[in-house]
Amino acid sequence: MGLLETLNNDIKKILNGLGYDDNVEVTVSNRKDLGDYQYNGIMKIAGQNKVNPRELAEKVCNLLKENKTYKDVNIAGPGFINITFSNEALIEFLNDTFKNFDNIKYKAPKKTIFMDYGGANIAKELHVGHMRSANIGEALKRLFNACNIDTISDAHLGDWGKPMGLVMQEIKTRMPDLPYFDVNFEGEYPKESPVTAEDLASIYPIASKKSKEDENYLNSAKELTVKLQQKEKGTYALWQHIRNTSLEDIKKTYKLLNTSFDLYYGESDSDKYVPEMIDYLNKNNYLEKSEGAEVIFVNKEDDNKTYPPLMVKMSNGGIGYDTTELATIYQRKKEYKFDELLYLTDNRQDLHFEITFRAAKKCKIADEKMTHISFGNICGNDGKPFKTRDGGVMSLNNLYSLVYDECYKKLSDNVKEEDKEDTARIISVAAIKYADLLPNRTSDYVFDPVRFSDLNGKTGPYLLYNTVRINSIFSKIEGFEYKKYNNINTSVEREIILHILELPNVLKREVEDNLLNELCEYIFKLTNLYNSFYSDNYIISEADTSKKESWLVMSDVVLNTNKFILDILGMEVPKSM
Repeated sequence: MGLLETLNNDIKKILNGLGYDDNVEVTVSNRKDLGDYQYNGIMKIAGQNKVNPRELAEKVCNLLKENKTYKDVNIAGPGFINITFSNEALIEFLNDTFKNFDNIKYKAPKKTIFMDYGGANIAKELHVGHMRSANIGEALKRLFNACNIDTISDAHLGDWGKPMGLVMQEIKTRMPDLPYFDVNFEGEYPKESPVTAEDLASIYPIASKKSKEDENYLNSAKELTVKLQQKEKGTYALWQHIRNTSLEDIKKTYKLLNTSFDLYYGESDSDKYVPEMIDYLNKNNYLEKSEGAEVIFVNKEDDNKTYPPLMVKMSNGGIGYDTTELATIYQRKKEYKFDELLYLTDNRQDLHFEITFRAAKKCKIADEKMTHISFGNICGNDGKPFKTRDGGVMSLNNLYSLVYDECYKKLSDNVKEEDKEDTARIISVAAIKYADLLPNRTSDYVFDPVRFSDLNGKTGPYLLYNTVRINSIFSKIEGFEYKKYNNINTSVEREIILHILELPNVLKREVEDNLLNELCEYIFKLTNLYNSFYSDNYIISEADTSKKESWLVMSDVVLNTNKFILDILGMEVPKSM
C-alpha cells in the first residue's frame, strides 16, 4: 500500500470510528507552509450530520497526531486539515520505490478498451491533421497499458468509397491498357502494383481537382466505385494493390512517430457486415422512412436540441459514411470483447459520433460506454491551421523534416558522428510529441519547430537532455554501491520525494479523464526540481558516502520515473545529446 493510500485509509478509519463515512481523498496542499497534503471533507460531513466542523476536525486531528507517520497535523479555517509527513515516512517510501518501482504505478480496475485512432486514408499522404490523433491515441494506449488496462488499437483506415474510385479513375486515365480495366481479361493479374506510394501521393489531389471540373471524369469514377463495392474482379484486384502499397508507406510514417496498432482495419472490413446489420435493423423495426431514405431517429425526450437522424440507406438505395461507421461498431462487437470504445478524431466530428453512439445504443448494437475523444487544431504562427508556404496542407513527413533539421543543428559534440542521424530522429519525435501532448487536447496550439526543439524551454528535447544527464551519472560511479536512501539532506530532496509520491494520483486522474497534459506538466516539474538539486550538489565528487549513496538512490528513482513517463508519451531516450 502506498503512502498516500495509507493516509487516506487512516483518515477514513478515524471517521468510521467517530461514526461518520467519506470517500477520503487527500489533495496536494496549496499552502506548503501549513502542510504537504490537505483533507477538505470535514465541512461536507459536518453539514450532512449537523455537527460543528471545527470540533469534528479537531477530533480527527488529535487521533491522526498519534501516528508517527505524520510530523504535523493542523487545522486551517473552519475545518481544513493539513498533514505533513515525517522525514522517516518519506525515506521509507523512497526506499520502497527504489526496491520496486511498480509500487508507485496506479493500478486501475481491469478492463479492455477498444481504441480507434490514426484515421489514415489509403492513397493519400499523411498530413498534420493525422498527427494529433496518432500522438494522443498512442500515448493514451500506453498510459492505459501501464495502469493495468488492456487495449485493442485500430488504425481505422479510410479505404472505401468515392476517394478510391477517383484514384482508380486517374490510374485508368494514365494507363488505360492495364488488364484491371479489361472486362474480358481472363489471365492472372500482375503481382506488382502499377503505382508506387510516391505516385499515389500525387494522384488523389489531381483526381479530386479533375472531378470538380469534368463531369464525365466524375461519373466514370463513380462507376469504378460501384464496381469496387460489388467486388468486380479487376477493380478489386487493383484496389488491393493500391491499399497494400499505401498501407506500407503509412506504417513507415507511423513507425517514425513511435505509433503502432494491433489492427489495420479499414472501412472495407466493416463493409461485409453492412447487409447483415441492415437485415438486423429491419427485423427489429429500428429503421424508419424519411423523404425516401431509411433512417434511425436518435432524439430523446429530454434533449434540449434536435439531432439529425442517422441515415442508413439514402433515397437512391446507396449507403454512406454513417452506415459504415455503425457497421464498424457492429463488426467490433461481433469479433472482439471489450468494455469500452474510444474514438479519437478532431472536434469537427463531435456531432457525427454523438449520432452514431445514440443509434448504436438505441438499436442494441452495443451497450458499452462509447466516448469520442476530440481535440483541437495544430496552427501556424498566424493562428490558422498549419499549412505549407503555398497554402496547401503540410504532409506529416515534411513537418517532421522541419523539426529534424532544427534538432540536428543543435546536437552537441558529445554525439558520435555515426549516432547523429538516429539521435536527431529521437529528439525530433520527442519535440513533436511533447508539443502535441502538453496543451489540453481540446485546445488549438501554435506549432513552432524552432521553439519546440529548444534544449532550454518547456520542450521534449529539454526532458531528454536532462534524463541523459542523470543517466550519465551512473556511468561515472562504477564500483560505488548504493543500496538505500539514508537521510533527507536538503529541502529540494524533500520536494522531489513528495513530487514522486504524487505520481499514482496523476496517473489515476489522467486515466479517468483520458488526458495527458497533467502528466506532461508533472515530468517537467520533476525535471526542474532535480535540476535545482543537481546544480547545487556534486554527486560524483561528494566525500560523505552516506549522502552520496542517498543522492544516487534518489537519482535512480527520478531516472526511472522519467523513463516511465517518457515511454508513456511515446519518447525514447538517446545515448547522448
